[in-house]
Amino acid sequence: MPISSLKDICIYRYVSIAAMTALLHPGVSLAGGNEVNFSLTDNPARWFDTGATIAGTRSLAVAKPGVRVNFSGNSNTVHTRTSVIYPTGAAGMPFNTSPRKGGDSVTLKTPGLYVFTCSIHPYMLGAVIVDDPNTSGLDLGNSISLINGITVPSSSDLATRLLHTFFVATNPANWQNYASNTPWHITYPNVDVRVDIGVVNLPAVLNARYGNDRVLEPLQNPVMPAVGEVWVATQFETASGKSKPGTVTAVSGATWQVTRKVALPSINMNNAHNMWTDRNQNVIYATQWFDSKLTVYDRQTGALIRNVSVGEAPAHVMTRTDTDELHVTNNGDTRTDSVMELAPLATGVERRIDIGRGNAHAHWMSHDGKKMVTPNVLTGDTTQYSFGSNSVESILPASTPFGHPLATGMMPDASKYYVANMLDNTMTVINMNTHAVIKTIDLIANYNPVTGAITGPVGALPIQTPVSPNGKNMVTANMLTGTITVIDTRPGVPTSDTVVAMLPCDPGCHGVQYGAKQGGGYYAYVASKFSNRLLVVDPDPNGDGNPSDAVIAGKVGLFASAGTQRDATITGNPGMGGQGVLPVPVIYNGWVQNLPATWKSQLTAAQQNPAQ
Repeated sequence: MPISSLKDICIYRYVSIAAMTALLHPGVSLAGGNEVNFSLTDNPARWFDTGATIAGTRSLAVAKPGVRVNFSGNSNTVHTRTSVIYPTGAAGMPFNTSPRKGGDSVTLKTPGLYVFTCSIHPYMLGAVIVDDPNTSGLDLGNSISLINGITVPSSSDLATRLLHTFFVATNPANWQNYASNTPWHITYPNVDVRVDIGVVNLPAVLNARYGNDRVLEPLQNPVMPAVGEVWVATQFETASGKSKPGTVTAVSGATWQVTRKVALPSINMNNAHNMWTDRNQNVIYATQWFDSKLTVYDRQTGALIRNVSVGEAPAHVMTRTDTDELHVTNNGDTRTDSVMELAPLATGVERRIDIGRGNAHAHWMSHDGKKMVTPNVLTGDTTQYSFGSNSVESILPASTPFGHPLATGMMPDASKYYVANMLDNTMTVINMNTHAVIKTIDLIANYNPVTGAITGPVGALPIQTPVSPNGKNMVTANMLTGTITVIDTRPGVPTSDTVVAMLPCDPGCHGVQYGAKQGGGYYAYVASKFSNRLLVVDPDPNGDGNPSDAVIAGKVGLFASAGTQRDATITGNPGMGGQGVLPVPVIYNGWVQNLPATWKSQLTAAQQNPAQ
C-alpha cells in the first residue's frame, strides 16, 4: 500500500488497531486513537515498550499531530522521561522529568521525530514519528535538536547515525552475534521519510551510509596471555529461573575462554552493571543498575554471599585502598547524599556520603583512599570529595546543563582527573590540587556532523574512560561512532591530553578497564552492549610509553561453550550487553600494592609499582 494511503488512514480514529495494522506498509505502525503508550521496563531492547512490533522493534510508533504519549512504569527502579531528540522548535520541547516510578504523559503537536530516553540509563530509547497526513513521506522534520542544544539538518550524518543506533539498540536481532556465522544484518522499516532535502527511502539511506549484511571478522585470541581473568557484565543475557536479564561472565586470561556464567536466579539478579573486588580478590561486587541492590558472590565458585539494599539504580562500585570499604553510586537517587559507604565485604551499609549533588554514575577513587570524584549526570557537573575532612572540596561544571557527565578516570597520583560528557562528546580535564578545569577535549573535532566526514580520531557519545595504571594513556569507549579513542595522558609531552589514536569498536561500545599483561605492560578490555565479544586493546605495544600506536590485540567471544560453568541455562541474547569490566587482579596504583602474594608474584616490578 502506498505511504500516502497509510497517512490517510491515520485520520480515522475509530478504526481499530488490529484493522489498521492489517493495512500497514511493512515496517510502519499507527497509533490507535492517536495515543501512544510506552511501558518502561527492565527488558533488553524493550525498555520503552509499545507492545507492538515494527520491523523488529517494539519501541517505535507513528501518529498524527496532537498525539498523547503516555509513560508507565514496569521497572524495578526509577527512570526519567527525557526527549533527547525532537524537531527543532517543537512545541513543549524539551520534555524532561525527574527520576521516578509511575506514569507521565506529554502531547506532541509538531510533526517530526521524537526520541525519548532515560537519563539514568541513556541507552533506553523509544521513538514517535509525528506525521502530517497532508504531506508525503513520514515526517522527520527539517532539522532535529538534541536536548543539550545541538541542532542539525534531518538529512545530516549525525541525524541518520542516531537513527541507525536507535534501530540497532531496540532490536536484539540487529545486534552483532559472534556466536553465529551469518552476516550482520540490520532490519529497518521499509518506509519513505520526509527530511530537509525531500522524501527519501529510509533503509536505502541508512544502508548506503552505514552498510549492511557485513561479514563479521573472526574471533582472535591475543598472542600474549593476561594475568588472571576478566569479568564482564553481560547485562542483556537471559537465563533460566529468573525473569530479569543479566549475567556476569568470566574469561580466562590464560586461554581466553569463557570459564563461568553467574546469573544468580535465586535473587533474580537484575541487569548487573559494574563490578569491583575486595583486597584479597576473593569476592565480586556487582551493582544491579535496574534495581536497588549490590550483590556479593564468591569469585571462584559463583555462589551468592549476600544481596544488599543500597538505593535506586546503583551504578558503580569501588573500594578504598586504605580501608577496603566499598562506595556505591546511586544513579537514580536525587538526594545529595547519593553515595553509599559499606563495610568491607559489604557486610552492611555504614553511611550515606553527601557529595552536594544527586545522580552520580561512574566515580573513581584515589590511590591513597583519600579522594573520590563523581560525575553528576543530571546537573552537568562533577564533585571532588575528601575522606580526610569528610567534605566536598569542589563542585565544578563539566558540561552543558544537559551534557550528561557519565564517567571519570583519574591519574595514578591523583594530580588530575577526567570526566566523559556523553551528549557533549567532550572530556573535561580537572586539576585536583587547584580544583580548576584545565582543558576540555573535543572528541568530535575531527567529525563533520552534516557530511559525516572524519579527518582524524573521533569519539561520539563517550562512556567509560579509565586512565592506565602507569598514567600514560586513557582508553575511552564511544557508543555512537563505535570507536575506541586513546588519549595521551603523559605530562610534559606535546601530545599531553590529546587524542592520539582511534580504533574500531562494536555497536554500543561501553565498558573499559585495564588489566595486567603477562611479562609486563597492560591490556585495556572493551565491552559493547550490542555485541557479544570483548576487544583486547594493547595501548602501548612497543613499550615506549607513547600510546599513538595502540592496537586491537585480540577479539574474544563472551558466549558460553560446553566447558563453561554456570548456575543457570542461558536462554537468550548469548553474551550480549557488555558493560562493566573487571580484570582480576586489580592492578591500579594503590590497589595493586595490597594484593596477596600469590597475585603479586605474577606481576613484574613495574606492574607492582605502576606510578614509579
